[in-house]
Amino acid sequence: MRVANRKRVLVTGGAGFVGSHLCERLISDGCDVLCVDNFYSGTKDNILHLLGNPHFELLRHDVTFSLFVEVDEIYNLACPASPVHYQRDPVQTTKTSIHGAINMLGLAKRIQAKVLQASTSEVYGDPEIHPQTEDYWGRVNPIGLRSCYDEGKRCAETLFFDYKRQHDLDVRVVRIFNTYGPRMHPNDGRVVSNFIVQALMNKDITIYGDGSQTRSFQYIDDLINGLLLMMNNQNDFSGPVNIGNPCEFRILELAEKILKMIPESKSELVFKPLPSDDPMQRKPDIALAHKELNWRPCVELDQGLLKTIEYFRKVILTTL
Repeated sequence: MRVANRKRVLVTGGAGFVGSHLCERLISDGCDVLCVDNFYSGTKDNILHLLGNPHFELLRHDVTFSLFVEVDEIYNLACPASPVHYQRDPVQTTKTSIHGAINMLGLAKRIQAKVLQASTSEVYGDPEIHPQTEDYWGRVNPIGLRSCYDEGKRCAETLFFDYKRQHDLDVRVVRIFNTYGPRMHPNDGRVVSNFIVQALMNKDITIYGDGSQTRSFQYIDDLINGLLLMMNNQNDFSGPVNIGNPCEFRILELAEKILKMIPESKSELVFKPLPSDDPMQRKPDIALAHKELNWRPCVELDQGLLKTIEYFRKVILTTL
């Protein structure tokens, strides 16, 4: 498709799970995309199919260092998002969230670009209210094992809104809830990928605690739609806004569902102690997203899990 005056879009963390899907969608929508990644947790495998596209460019770069490019929009997704990855180098995780935000905001200010921050439901910590609304300030341990990510993202939100107030910068902040789908890293420690990979490989399915803790799972396509709607909204709405699926499931229920969907699996459920600061409940209130963006998730859990299981079948077959 020939498109005049293509938008130039920078996606930091563009080789990650979410970033690669966003790059793919932006190109499909007629944009020129600059994907920036240092490959700490992202992988070239996620974007191999885009490398030959003339409207896609890849730059290996760490956002904790300044970047000088000319673009119209910036999606700041750079930061490891799973505990396995962000706890491996917690100081670097904090620097990526804070220095990365400062550098992307500085770039956006210089070139007068719109900039969107991929924040997280983890800013709510282990919440005292349920479901979580955007006006809830959260309950976060500032010195725990997860703090490098939780507090890093909270500080990034502070920076985004200070740049809006002080420099009249056009910022957008999205709080992403648990997301799953193809291109998740097989060893990222997230519950959906963990359970699927363990079931496909006939390993014990590891449940932390008694499995009564709850999560809400949104399919990647729904998240990408939400990010695009937030970036393109004309309502002078900066957020923060929850983007997640409000259908709530117990962890034990998810494990049992995945085992039913992989009937050949010989896996059994095993229970281990709950990790430090692991929240007991997580469910978004999405009334604001519906009001301001006319957004709601469309993909049912069973439908999304089938696609994700099929992806991991292929991954496991090619690595055996």
